[in-house]
Amino acid sequence: MNVNQIINDWPEESKEAAELVINKYGQPDEASESYLTWHNPGPWKRMVAYKDFDRHEFPAPHIDAVESFLEYGVPTDKFSDLAKFDGSVVANRTKGEISARCHDEEANFLALNLAKDIIDDEKTVEEARDYYAREFLASRQGGPTPYMEGLRFEPEGGPDLDERMLSNAQLEEAQAVGTK
Repeated sequence: MNVNQIINDWPEESKEAAELVINKYGQPDEASESYLTWHNPGPWKRMVAYKDFDRHEFPAPHIDAVESFLEYGVPTDKFSDLAKFDGSVVANRTKGEISARCHDEEANFLALNLAKDIIDDEKTVEEARDYYAREFLASRQGGPTPYMEGLRFEPEGGPDLDERMLSNAQLEEAQAVGTK
C-alpha cells in the first residue's frame, strides 16, 4: 500500500507529524491504516507515527503523534518520577525500553534527555519540567536548544524478564486440578 495514500486520510495534525519522519528517514518499514513504523532510524530502536494523536498541554498545547523508542533499562524506582515529569514518556520494564511521544523527533530528544537526567539524579522532576518549558520556548524563538539536537547519552540496558515465582511442578499441578 502506498504510504502517501494511507496518510492522506489521516487528520492534518498526525499527517504533518508523519511527514516530518518520512522526510528525514524515508519510507517506513511497516505501514497500516493506523500507524507507520521505522526500525532503527537514526539513534532510535524504532519510531512510530500514529493516525490517532493525543492532545497534550505540557508545556504548551500541542499534539503527540510520533513515538521514539530506545532500548534502555529504567530502574524501577524511577518510574513514578518519569510519570510525574511527562505523561508522554513511558518506560516498559519487560521490554527494556523507554519512549517519548510528541509532535516531532526534536521534542522526543528533549523529553528523553531530561528523563535520563531524572534517572541519573542530575535534575529533579520540577527542574526537568522547568527546563523542558524553557527549551521548548527557545525552540519557538530560534534560540539554542541543546537537548533537542540529539541524544546526550548512549542507550543502555535491555529487557528485564523479572523473577520466576512458580515452578513447573506447581504449574502442572494447577493444570491437573483445573482439568478435573
